[in-house]
Amino acid sequence: MITVHHLENSRSQRVLWLLEELGLDYEVKRYERDPETLLAPKALYDIHPLGKSPVIAEGDVTIAETGAIFEYIRDTHGAGEMMPEAGTQAARDVTYWLHYAEGSAMNPLLLKLVFTRLPLGASALMRPLVKGVAAKAMQAFVDPRVKEHVDYWEAHLQTTGWFAGSQLSLADIMMSFPLEAAAARAGAGERAAIADFLKRIHARPAYQRALEKGGPYAYA
Repeated sequence: MITVHHLENSRSQRVLWLLEELGLDYEVKRYERDPETLLAPKALYDIHPLGKSPVIAEGDVTIAETGAIFEYIRDTHGAGEMMPEAGTQAARDVTYWLHYAEGSAMNPLLLKLVFTRLPLGASALMRPLVKGVAAKAMQAFVDPRVKEHVDYWEAHLQTTGWFAGSQLSLADIMMSFPLEAAAARAGAGERAAIADFLKRIHARPAYQRALEKGGPYAYA
């Protein structure tokens, strides 16, 4: 039995969705964020030294990081039609997007979140200054980088509607969080191909079941 240590409103939701798509048995241990800091609770640090989610455990195996979890589930339990045949371009694309999602896509989105929230932590006296610095950073660097990625996704999805091959794969589940986050924070949901992609994945029964089991998820 797979145990998923699941933090609300986090990347962990993708793991629940994958397990539902594959019809695997699993249990969920939920963790709530601190309402003020939005950080993970101490209980999650007892599971992983960095307090990160997702983390899964199966027998004596414990794995963190979404991409590594996806690869473990694929290699241990199989992914059926959601993993293209080895050696094909579609299979290589899956590998690419599994790494890209956290390696390249999330960096500018995280910066956007940080600079958006930065003025909130400043004193009333310093807030106008901090807000001005944050706005300049967003305009000069962060927003242009985010737009580059959003343009990239939109152009890619205009081909088959999916990230690897012509049907839902591990790549699409992995990429769901960057697209959902960008739709919430950067207007990516206004792009036609991205909006269509999000509409289709949100309508999937497995996605809906994962939401029921995972609890609060602000990006759906």
